[in-house]
Amino acid sequence: MKVPQAGALAAVIGLALTATACGGDSGPKGNLSIGIKFDQPGIGLREPGGTFSGFDVDVSTYIAKELGYKPDQIEFKKVDSSDRELLLQYNEVKFVAASYSINDKRKEKVDFAGPYFLAHQDLLVRADDATITKAEDLNNKKLCSVIGSTSAQNVKEKLAPKASLLELDDYSECVIALQDGLVDAMTTDNSILAGYAAQKANTGKFKLVGLTLSNENYGIGVKKGDKALQGKINAALKKMVQDGSWEAAVKKNFGPANYRNEPAPVITTGS
Repeated sequence: MKVPQAGALAAVIGLALTATACGGDSGPKGNLSIGIKFDQPGIGLREPGGTFSGFDVDVSTYIAKELGYKPDQIEFKKVDSSDRELLLQYNEVKFVAASYSINDKRKEKVDFAGPYFLAHQDLLVRADDATITKAEDLNNKKLCSVIGSTSAQNVKEKLAPKASLLELDDYSECVIALQDGLVDAMTTDNSILAGYAAQKANTGKFKLVGLTLSNENYGIGVKKGDKALQGKINAALKKMVQDGSWEAAVKKNFGPANYRNEPAPVITTGS
């Protein structure tokens, strides 16, 4: 057996170390699974052909880049409002960006980064309707929202008890009902309403009333106890605001429809 000379052995070790260092510069291996909504225009929407659009998509893509992932390493997974915590708990996704409002009940099960957006409950009406300027105007009118919506109950119980409530399976059905005159308004977060109003097919048909019926601070959900990831995402969110990417994403996704977004909120989680 021939023993390599010291110089040759050093060269081999040097090449191995160089290869290892180069490999480390290529970023994380494998895919990054991110939970988003697939059915909310302006927020998270799966387009025909399998592409994705929306503010949460743009925010997620920016965060992924800051974590070292390339676009082709991102795997978007559909989440419903009822299963966001489960997907995180069982490691089906690394984080969730899905119009995910931060509240104390949810913080018992997951940790949040952010907030990265402040939404308010509002009303969407037809563009030519001047009869609804406040929630109380919905008395004796028809209001649409999704089944089990806390937004609709907020209006019915506190603001317009005489409103008739139509509950449908999803918001896109409410948009059709509003367009066809079957209801007078629909309600949920203004970001979601603006997303529907800004769709090309809906240009000029609807407008937001411009109310602040609740405060919804959207956060990025991560698995409970993953403080390292929470911190990295918070850093990415701060950078996104500072370099102008956040503002550009807001304008791109929410467009017209009388939508006035709040400034980027101060990050309060993880401190």
